[in-house]
Amino acid sequence: MRSLFAIPKIITGGLVLLAIGVMLYGVFMRYIMLPITDWLDVDPINFFWVEEVGETTLAWLTLVGAAVGVAERSHFTLTLLSHRFSLRTQRVIHVGNNLLIAAFGGLVAWLGVKLAMLNRMLTSPALEFSLAWLYAAATVGGILIALYALRAASDPTGPDHGITDVRE
Repeated sequence: MRSLFAIPKIITGGLVLLAIGVMLYGVFMRYIMLPITDWLDVDPINFFWVEEVGETTLAWLTLVGAAVGVAERSHFTLTLLSHRFSLRTQRVIHVGNNLLIAAFGGLVAWLGVKLAMLNRMLTSPALEFSLAWLYAAATVGGILIALYALRAASDPTGPDHGITDVRE
């Protein structure tokens, strides 16, 4: 099960490397190669696909990365008053928060499916891939967010071995 939860982390890491590489390639082509081809009076190299790959990578990176954040329980929490409640009340708040996160993930997944279905016949201008791939990121990310939040709600102790104490 632990290796199954590692897959989104690996994908996110690969997407970061891909985004960096593609963007560096785009900068190199725009600011180095384009002036050279202009100076040599030759046809410029087509690199306009870089923007589409970057946008798609960023969408997948954001939504799968958000799910990894939920799985790692690294999302923002504010324990302004909850540390003063009993441990049982803190656990109820923890479960309620994670159920809200799961509901949000479900909503994102549902809207992602609707957007992917709506735009499946449209293609990107440069690479001509279906725009459903772009909106599928919301579906996959939303499902993962919901699953990880439900897992966190069912195990209030989690990897940090307890509810966070603000006095630490």
